[in-house]
Formats: sequence, structure tokens, C-alpha cells
Amino acid sequence: METVIPVPAVPTLPVEGTNARFPVGRIFCVGRNYAEHAREMGHDPNREPPFFFMKPATAVVADGKDFPYPSATKDVHHEMELVVALGKGGANIPESKALEHVWGYAVGLDMTRRDLQGEAKKMGRPWDTGKAFDHSAPCSAIVPASKIGHPSKGAVILEVNGQVKQKGDLAELIWKIPEMIAYLSTLFALMPGDLIFTGTPAGVGPVKKGDTLKGTVEGVGTITFKVV
Repeated sequence: METVIPVPAVPTLPVEGTNARFPVGRIFCVGRNYAEHAREMGHDPNREPPFFFMKPATAVVADGKDFPYPSATKDVHHEMELVVALGKGGANIPESKALEHVWGYAVGLDMTRRDLQGEAKKMGRPWDTGKAFDHSAPCSAIVPASKIGHPSKGAVILEVNGQVKQKGDLAELIWKIPEMIAYLSTLFALMPGDLIFTGTPAGVGPVKKGDTLKGTVEGVGTITFKVV
């Protein structure tokens, strides 16, 4: 196929224990999916229908590479999350079949320009500048579900410079993984390669240049990177 400009490379993530790569499609993020985080952000944690925002695939930072502090902000926050990697697509996926669409899991961070997000909220504008900027989705290697199963509990911990800043448990997710997939598939036809960031526990806060972040999801893996 002839193209008028070079075709961009597809962003990929490593697969744990192999030389293979997982091609990344879209990145869906669910908001306020832990009750304590909803409260710390000033919202009622009642179980309302989930809402989602998106990041481009190019926002992925793979292989433990540094996170470059972004432009146009003075308040970048960490948000530690379990990431679901889809191996099968579909629309209107039944909740009972949802986990059949999961290829694997990873550890990721939804990095956020909080000041720009706050301005957008006040003005009733989209969150893209606060959430969907370059390098805003650091992500670990993907671990196949065939190796670890489908985690429904386990500690979610983020350390900044060796100090624990976020701590929760997958059992505390308001919307569980099958429910998220099923609901999201009523809004979009999901595709192989799509990632779902499943929400962050309480304790989100700012980072600065020179910080080292280490995130762990029990039974899934670890991600470590530096803010530069």
C-alpha cells in the first residue's frame, strides 16, 4: 500500500518473560473507581454508572523508561492502576463472557496535569489536556492471564522515593473488571490491543523532577521509573 506520509510505528508493550510485544490500540481509563479516591476528589462514591476518558496509544511509556515532566503545568499527579489488556474485541459483551476477552494484565500510571484538568472541570470542557498528553501512560510489561489468572484482589501500592503514597486493594474496585468491560462495550466496539486503566486508589499527589516512582499490583507485577 502506498501512503503519502510514512506510516507511524504501532506503540507496543513488552510481554513478561518473552521477546514478543503487545500492540497497543486505544487506552480507556475509568474514573473514580475506588470509594476513598472519589471522596478525596470531592465526589460521592455511590455506585453510579462508570464513566471513561481516553488517552492515545502514543501516551504509553514502556520498558521502565523515564517520565519526562510535561510542559504547560506545575502540578503533575500520579495515579496508580491495574491495567487490563484485551486480546479479543466485540460490542455488547455479556458480563459473564467478559474475561474471555482479556489477554493479560499490567501495572500502569495515569499521570495527570491536575491544574489543567481542574481548569477544564471548572469551565465544563473536556479533560484531554490534563489526561491525554505525551508520555502520560507509563506501563509495565504485560503478564498473560493464562499465567496468572484474573486478579480480583491484591494490594495496589505506589511508592515515591521509597515512601508509600497510595495503597488500596483490587477487591475495593467499585466496578469490577467484567462489569467495566461489559459496560464499555455498550459504548464502543472494543478491539484487540485496547487497554483499560481500571482506576486509582486514594493518595494521589504531585511528583517533581528527580522523583523515583515504584508501583506494584500484587500478583501482576511492578513498574519503576524516574521523573526527569
